[in-house]
Amino acid sequence: MTYEYLLAGLPELKAGADVPVSLDKLNELLDEHLSEKDKALLDLLRVPIDEETLAAGLKADNRFVQAWFTFNQNMNNVLVAQICRKHGFDVKQKIVGEGEVAEQLRTHTTQKDFGLNEVMDDAQELLALAQIEDLMAREKAMDAIRFEWLQARTEFDYFSAEMVFAYYLEAVMLHRWSFLTIEEGEKVFRALVADMKKGVNL
Repeated sequence: MTYEYLLAGLPELKAGADVPVSLDKLNELLDEHLSEKDKALLDLLRVPIDEETLAAGLKADNRFVQAWFTFNQNMNNVLVAQICRKHGFDVKQKIVGEGEVAEQLRTHTTQKDFGLNEVMDDAQELLALAQIEDLMAREKAMDAIRFEWLQARTEFDYFSAEMVFAYYLEAVMLHRWSFLTIEEGEKVFRALVADMKKGVNL
């Protein structure tokens, strides 16, 4: 199913700019126009990614949704692996999920780059995230990578459900940054490290 009229009526989104549509209004429009199948897929994207939603997303009956969850799993695992190394935590115990990247991180802990250049085209870009000391700058860099991934992934998906999904995810990121403060960003990071110390798998 395609969504020409829906997408044509939505304002353009630009990385780093203010979001030109409220999330409440956007969700209302999507619920009104999406098919039941596509709405069910969007629901997977509407909730925060944790181990339960990650498993569901990786098994979704849609290649874009699967790829989005895989991409986020890989990005987060790369960052977590480097944080573990810096703070002396066991990398193997903190990597989430399966796949080539997760296995590489678990089995190549002595290599500076975890051997990721062998399995990822964007390894250096993801590895560089951990070198950004300013926590807000790091979070924004991660979203910039996500934004770029979404646009590249849907470049030729004109009026498709995948284009709708990408638009929603981009809008959520822009909306989040319009409210997130430096203090909130630091709080998230401190909670991440605290969970690692308690043995929580992230």
